[in-house]
Amino acid sequence: MSSFALSQLLVGLALCSDILSFQFKNRKQIVSCLLVSALLISCHFMLLDHWTASALGLIAAMRFATSIFSTSKVFMYFFIVLTWIVSFATYEGVLSILGCGGSTFGTLASFCKVDRQLRQLMFVATCLWIVHNFLAGSPGAVILEIVFISSNVIGYYRFYIRPEKQILSPKKPIRK
Repeated sequence: MSSFALSQLLVGLALCSDILSFQFKNRKQIVSCLLVSALLISCHFMLLDHWTASALGLIAAMRFATSIFSTSKVFMYFFIVLTWIVSFATYEGVLSILGCGGSTFGTLASFCKVDRQLRQLMFVATCLWIVHNFLAGSPGAVILEIVFISSNVIGYYRFYIRPEKQILSPKKPIRK
């Protein structure tokens, strides 16, 4: 099996974890799924020789593991600084800039105490990663991010928009 085929297989497995992630309401369950996905995506980018994205994936896995147990802003700032240092040290042009931006927003999301804000920031991060993955030439990773953002939007709708609509529109009594 070629490196490219294996990378696409890994991103397919990450896709399964991502789909699960935003169908949970509990922040720790969401972040745990994202941890598994980040490790798989890091290996995916390693196989494609995209070292900034691979390193950022490992940092993401570490930050998700940390954020399961803590939402401390100290950790958040540590991971943002680490993201910027690694992005600079492995600079590959626009891919590094997009990855750094996506990881920065992902880090902000990871340390949110409320899952609603986590979902909103992840939306921005995912948009940046879609562009990154397209330019990196990984169709599987583009699909992964599109499915991820779709899952996020569906989960957001289920937990936040639909309940608000139900509260705002009182039910009409049934007439016999």
